[in-house]
Amino acid sequence: MACILNIDTAITNASVCLSKDDELINIRVNDNQKDHAAWLQPAIKELLTASGIDLKELSAVAVSIGPGSYTGLRIGLSTAKGLCYALNIPLIAIGTLDMMAEAGAKKNEADLLCPMIDARRMEVFTAVYKKDMKKMIKPCAMIVDEGSFTDLLKNNSILFFGNGSNKLKRLIRDKKAVFDDVEINASELIKISNKRFRIEDFNSVAYTEPLYIKQFHTPVK
Repeated sequence: MACILNIDTAITNASVCLSKDDELINIRVNDNQKDHAAWLQPAIKELLTASGIDLKELSAVAVSIGPGSYTGLRIGLSTAKGLCYALNIPLIAIGTLDMMAEAGAKKNEADLLCPMIDARRMEVFTAVYKKDMKKMIKPCAMIVDEGSFTDLLKNNSILFFGNGSNKLKRLIRDKKAVFDDVEINASELIKISNKRFRIEDFNSVAYTEPLYIKQFHTPVK
């Protein structure tokens, strides 16, 4: 039985959970995005203690690697790598939009799923998935306008969700465009991480990097 620690710090709410196979054991969530760095490692310790699980019992660590908050991605991945290196266990890196799509599939009967992460101004990080999680549009950075997704909406209903979807909601009036609030946290990593663990689809602890999609920059004061 695989005991996996799942970590997400890519989106607004950071969360960590423990799973055994496909079953959620325990979860902790932090809704203060500015506090993710200070919150994460104490939360992992408290989560393990409350669940009666020792670090040495972990089979692997799964982490969402982006796109998302640049700082959040580095916090989550560096913590996951540190644990994997110290415990000599596998790292499982999972796209944040893949994680979000898992949550969207439980929420709505739309033909397609379109998670969106705010990338500032009118830009979003997004992808489009079928209900079986196959990608129709791979993760990308997109500037949204009135014509976004016109071709797909001709023959499909699409669920748009995530904190970037509010930008599109103001622009699209097509009845096949469905907008909804979808609760997303690290528990959406469980199904993916367990499947990856079973087939030994692991990532390099040394060389795995965050999936930024676009280059980050630091403004000059």
